Amino acid sequence: MTDLNIPEQRNGIELEYDLNEPPQKVWRAVSTPELRENWLPRKALANPEAISVTPGKEVRYRLRDDAPPFFESTVTFRIAPNASGGTSLRIIHELDDVRLRQAANAAANNNGPRMMRAA
Repeated sequence: MTDLNIPEQRNGIELEYDLNEPPQKVWRAVSTPELRENWLPRKALANPEAISVTPGKEVRYRLRDDAPPFFESTVTFRIAPNASGGTSLRIIHELDDVRLRQAANAAANNNGPRMMRAA
């Protein structure tokens, strides 16, 4: 039997943009609450505070869906200077709600109590 290299499946997307603005300006837009509110409203956040910050380089926020089942996810903004003097902005959005991990580990037959049908 041969081992197959199957890539790990992730519940997320990654987007990368090259912007004409300098990294400092993009950093202010993603890290300053008053500026961020214009494109990432507070009601979309599970917590208005960032969950981790590397000043000038990366900031992560916790998001929550506004409709049931209210899944939570993490969005990461990574900023780096690009070759043209602008900014490379990478946005990584991962659906990492605890309930999804529990469901993935559940047995297919649910291991629930057996019930017999009455004839």
